[in-house]
Amino acid sequence: MIVIAGAGPAGIAAALAASERAAEVTVIDENKSPGGQIWRGAYEFRKPQISFLGDARIVNGDASARTLLVESPGRAFEIRYDKLILATGARELFVPFPGWTLPGIAGVGGLQALSKGGMPLRRKRIAVAGCGPLLLAGAAYFRKAGADVVLIAEQSPPRSLFRFARELIRHPAKLVQAAQLQNSLLGVPYRLGCHVVRAEGHNRVERLLFRSGSRTLIEEIDLAAIAWGLHPNTEFAELMGCAIDGAVQTNEFQQTSQPNIYCAGEATGIGGVDLASLEGEIAGCAAAGDEPGARQQFPARAKARRFADALNKTFALRPELRNLPRPNTVVCRCEDVPFAKLRTAQSFREAKLHTRCGMGPCQGRVCGPAAQFLFGWDMGSVRPPVLPSRAGTLICSSANYNGVIPQHAFTESDRA
Repeated sequence: MIVIAGAGPAGIAAALAASERAAEVTVIDENKSPGGQIWRGAYEFRKPQISFLGDARIVNGDASARTLLVESPGRAFEIRYDKLILATGARELFVPFPGWTLPGIAGVGGLQALSKGGMPLRRKRIAVAGCGPLLLAGAAYFRKAGADVVLIAEQSPPRSLFRFARELIRHPAKLVQAAQLQNSLLGVPYRLGCHVVRAEGHNRVERLLFRSGSRTLIEEIDLAAIAWGLHPNTEFAELMGCAIDGAVQTNEFQQTSQPNIYCAGEATGIGGVDLASLEGEIAGCAAAGDEPGARQQFPARAKARRFADALNKTFALRPELRNLPRPNTVVCRCEDVPFAKLRTAQSFREAKLHTRCGMGPCQGRVCGPAAQFLFGWDMGSVRPPVLPSRAGTLICSSANYNGVIPQHAFTESDRA
């Protein structure tokens, strides 16, 4: 059986490719329905060879025994695999600045998810700031939802965007998408070389202050959507013993350094939905034993990677963003650790020992990449459970994990 961790674009592409080659596939995802952040709630598996296990999280694994410990509401159980494809995606990167923890400030993707979950945006004044194409996509979504987008602030300088525009000419479909986004945002100020420096408000955000060259701009707002880019979700791959160098390392068939484990999508490096889908298809073909079929997608993947490299170079974070935090600016939200307590530490491990930074519920998923950007720290090793888990699951895991926990059969409610 092929098990796929993650049901975003890469996981879906992998599942479809493997199932078309007569493989039995099980897809596991934390969300109740497949689609990931991109297609949240707008996709469903319709192939009988694909079982979807939603509202479930993988909390531990044993690569040598080819087993995964899965937790879902009300139970914990073990799944065995012949091949494992990791499609764990990425999460938003946060760069701390004064006031960034005020209510009303969220990541662009986070605010989109809240809106899709029912949060009303109509007539809300929203500022969108940070870097990357997610700013435009998010702003277009917010405007369509009825929000008043008052500003899009892109931290990358104009010269970088002009160079990237030349790259777009080689990708007509991307050029059309960019033009459509720009058209949907007519009338919205779009400032290049502009970044947020401070948020202010009583009990919630009321205004953002921006630096644009030598000028300071102030925007009165109801909500702020900030996107500093994405950070690959590599924790589970590292737990399974896969080689990591900023992202999960793979060969031409998306196979990791661990036998029988593949990885596709943003966990291998930030590249966007097209590259993620191509990598997923290659991983699905290879895991199902069809390497010739996987090779057919190599040229398209190479083209998508060149575009992703240009994108990442264009929207690289400016070094001066490291100067945004003030001494009392919170860096670790879970443990309420300010910047002043961290800047004297020499490593993330030392920061953990002296301040508990990274030891809260998010387990360093927010403050870890932030500290890596601010101080250049390596976030260190990953230990199980890879996600917060119930005590009963951990007791079973520590006492009986090596093959003793019974493998529960799927019930009809588990199958899509």
